[in-house]
Amino acid sequence: MNKPVGFIYLASQSPRRRQLLDQLGVRHELLLPGADEDAEALEAERAGELPADYVERVTRAKLHAARARLERRGLPTAPILCADTTVALGRRILGKPLDAADATATLGLLSGKTHRVITAVAIASGRHDLLAVSTSHVQVAPLPALAIAAYVASGEPFGKAGAYAIQGAFSAWIARIDGSHSGIMGLPLFETAQLLRRAGLLV
Repeated sequence: MNKPVGFIYLASQSPRRRQLLDQLGVRHELLLPGADEDAEALEAERAGELPADYVERVTRAKLHAARARLERRGLPTAPILCADTTVALGRRILGKPLDAADATATLGLLSGKTHRVITAVAIASGRHDLLAVSTSHVQVAPLPALAIAAYVASGEPFGKAGAYAIQGAFSAWIARIDGSHSGIMGLPLFETAQLLRRAGLLV
């Protein structure tokens, strides 16, 4: 049985990541960006950057920003956990949709194809940064236009990489998963538990 030690800061607004940490039994407190921070800028893509390189770079940038935030706010010292998830179709990164038209286009690209979901998780513990990456392959059944329209109208695609949430209604169109279900949700439990053990936070 996992026995958590102390607590960690979670530098993420994702309720799914909170739920997954709860599943591991890890006590955590939120360490979220303030109004003076441009958190979205950290996720800006760079021309020619491969999806795996992108997700690792963004995760490390989030960790650096969170560490600076902790020091600036004078909070008690504790390890910090950050993560980032991207959806990739070949070399193309499918980020969070900008609007309904963008969500519709993204879902159309995923229809009937297999894509990758890459999640990087990083922990800052003392002077050490630990990072792990989980890659899963997701096969999406052909999506009728009416199904795409209904899903976009539900509002669920917004704020989600690849314009979908695997724990939501979209799961009815996922034909096969090869990889980590929790990683597709946004925090791969196996890799996260390994990092927590290395940091002495899980035994």
